[in-house]
Amino acid sequence: MRDEHDAKEIGEILDVVSNKIPALLRGLRDVLYSKESAENMADSVGTLYKKLVEAGIPKEDALDMARGYMINLRDMTGSKGFNLGGLKWGKDNEEDED
Repeated sequence: MRDEHDAKEIGEILDVVSNKIPALLRGLRDVLYSKESAENMADSVGTLYKKLVEAGIPKEDALDMARGYMINLRDMTGSKGFNLGGLKWGKDNEEDED
């Protein structure tokens, strides 16, 4: 009897999770790929480059470091969505909401 009750609770939890996580990931994607996010990213990379040069890093090295920073961010979010420890979610994985 207890096992049945536990299985039912686990099923209910999984139903909630399966409905909430896709919406959460879509929301995160929208934040990361918004115009405001792009502007903030550009400001961040520009500031990083500027600070590196001001600290005496040669311009070419500072450019490489800023480029590496952008590549790391791209790799973290994936080129078509998120890559969270092997769990990928993005444009190719979405279900239509119609």
